Amino acid sequence: MEEAPTKEFAREMFILSQINHRNVVKLLGCCLEAEVPMLVYEFVSNGTLYHYIHGDKGINSDIAFGTCLRVAVESAEALAYMHSSASPPILHGDIKTANILLDHKLTAKVSDFGASKLAPTDEAKMATLVQGTCGYLDPEYLMTCLLTDKSDVYSFGVVLLELLTRKKALYLEGPGEDRSLVLCFMTAVKVGQHQELLDRQVKDEMRIEVLEEITHLVIRCLNMSGEERPTMKEVAERLEMLRRIQMHI
Repeated sequence: MEEAPTKEFAREMFILSQINHRNVVKLLGCCLEAEVPMLVYEFVSNGTLYHYIHGDKGINSDIAFGTCLRVAVESAEALAYMHSSASPPILHGDIKTANILLDHKLTAKVSDFGASKLAPTDEAKMATLVQGTCGYLDPEYLMTCLLTDKSDVYSFGVVLLELLTRKKALYLEGPGEDRSLVLCFMTAVKVGQHQELLDRQVKDEMRIEVLEEITHLVIRCLNMSGEERPTMKEVAERLEMLRRIQMHI
């Protein structure tokens, strides 16, 4: 067994063993006897959030935004737990809709910790080779190679933007900035036309003030400066408050 895959396997196994949260996929065991080592996770039956909002693999994409908002809250709470309650803090490093699994009740399960890091105890950032997924990567992380808790915040902002627009984070076809959902959105923000990018079904379902607040939260998460972004704890609390307003709780 090669050294690099072994280290990645060991890291993911160790990190998952430190996490106990209802919205993080459970590690049940591992197999070291096979030529390629395997991790054994709980079975999560309903695929990924990516497939639900984009209609891939024959899944109907007309999932209610209220359900998407609950999934976003659950995912944000899992990340907030990893950043604030785990000791040492855990940085996911590859948050995207394809790494948010949904169980039989459409409950969120954050998964894929292959790019995750245990943060130093003195500050929640560390130098590392850049890992992650194009379209979701924190530009500050790309420039500095410093993975921080705010890198996860940026990636989660892209997830929220996908939910609002029902558009993929990255299109390989099309010119320049049209390939990046974030660039399209932030360009539209500058000229006050970002509401035009929001999905019609989402706009029809949501209360105007809730939609505006979520959009503002997305803009904060996507700030080029990590210091200006909210924490995942703040994001989770804000989203839950907005969900309650939307549901009249």
